[in-house]
Amino acid sequence: MTALQPAAAPPPSSSSSSASSSSPSASSSGPRPARQPTVARVPFPLVDEISRHCLEDDEPETVHIEVHLPGRIDPARLRTAFRQALARHPRILMRQEPVRWWHRRYMWQLTAAPDVDPVAVAPPGPDALRHARERALSHCPPLDASPPVRLEIVGRQGAGSGDGTVLLLTINHTALDGPACLRVLATAAELYGDADNSPAPPPVRATGPGTEHPDDAIDPGSAGHRFSRPVRIAAHHGGDGGTGRGNSMLITELPVPARPPRVDGRAPYTVNDQLLVATCLMVARWNRLHTGRTAPVVVTMPVDDRPRDAGMPIGNGTRLVSVGFGPEERRDAELLTADPPDPEAVARLLRRTAARTRALKSAPPGPQLGLSGAVLTAPVLPVGLRGAATRALRDAAAPWTSTTLLSNIGRIPYPLDFGDAGRPTAVWFSAPARMPRGLTVTTVSVGGRIQLALRWSHALLDDPAGARLGALFRSSLAATGRPESDAPPPPGQPPPPPAAPTEGRAR
Repeated sequence: MTALQPAAAPPPSSSSSSASSSSPSASSSGPRPARQPTVARVPFPLVDEISRHCLEDDEPETVHIEVHLPGRIDPARLRTAFRQALARHPRILMRQEPVRWWHRRYMWQLTAAPDVDPVAVAPPGPDALRHARERALSHCPPLDASPPVRLEIVGRQGAGSGDGTVLLLTINHTALDGPACLRVLATAAELYGDADNSPAPPPVRATGPGTEHPDDAIDPGSAGHRFSRPVRIAAHHGGDGGTGRGNSMLITELPVPARPPRVDGRAPYTVNDQLLVATCLMVARWNRLHTGRTAPVVVTMPVDDRPRDAGMPIGNGTRLVSVGFGPEERRDAELLTADPPDPEAVARLLRRTAARTRALKSAPPGPQLGLSGAVLTAPVLPVGLRGAATRALRDAAAPWTSTTLLSNIGRIPYPLDFGDAGRPTAVWFSAPARMPRGLTVTTVSVGGRIQLALRWSHALLDDPAGARLGALFRSSLAATGRPESDAPPPPGQPPPPPAAPTEGRAR
């Protein structure tokens, strides 16, 4: 399944917010929802405040989660189950307190019940899913109504894939992230289907160094963001100049690339490393085709250290790390940007990437947005002045922003068993693609396949260009699947048996 999803422009009464407005979503039409009593007030955490300062009408800050179920969902039962799940995770029942520029903090008001019904049934029709995706990209749930989440039920009867249901969640990313909302959905699935939806234990990974060659050893300090300016993805609008408003999205399903066999229980690199390399190759090959710089590429990755059980903290809980590709890759630039990329050069890049990610994993966790984020959100100055300083710093630092963002969700930790409606056959996530990056890559592993969502800003790419970029990612990921089984085995070790023709599972 592959689908290109352009976004409709938000209507004039859209609830997307301006960074300078006192209300984050002042709708110009319709009655305001009845506000539930406030049971607690919580200051905006660091990530929420930075996001709130930088909101723009042209690029709604939405996270989209799409869950495909084989069976039919009963809307009334799901509405009840979802409301009960919200009550079990009360931190999601929040709205922004009215604020003025001279206030020292943004505050969340926690409510005992939703201000608005977050569950809706999409109007039926052959294009129901396409329209729901458009709303997910262009219509952000407001911050001034609890909860800042929307769940649409989209029927799939008569579709080419047969009967079924799509659950489409749209999240205001200023309030919470995708993994937190997925935790709430897992609780709703448990209440709906009366089935155990406890998270699976995390995979046990072998510790210690991998099997990279000595001449490819990497200084741990090179794993992060270097001081040179990262490359920007070459813009392309096919001569029409682009609309500059909103995001579009490409979703597709890819096989998990093959990997060499494990040695002493350790793999030389992981699927996450392959995804990082595929992202780097996609950008470098695209830029070479469009006369842009091919290095250094810097990829930012969210890392989530939260537990996945019922006590998982709800909110924006990920921290960001960066993996830099630069000086070591320049010597192989011609080989890596060839069509197809040279297998030996890709193998070297995979080993270097594995060393970089191991260095990042072994480093102690740092603050979510570093020291600068902590300074910018210190409640010394009013929020209006802090917001102006934050936006000015963001603009000044734009040339040093990473090239793109890769969010690899990996295996969904929950069964998401909705009883008679079944378990998911596919799940897609997508993250907002704001400039200056203008592109995000999000992957999920379901049933031994990689579910890819590529999302781009119209200020960077038009829709045909986004589709071509998706094709480049597909071929780049396939290039990482050349197993190193042709290399001679280590001394004293017999060669491994031939691998069965299977796609395997993400690790």
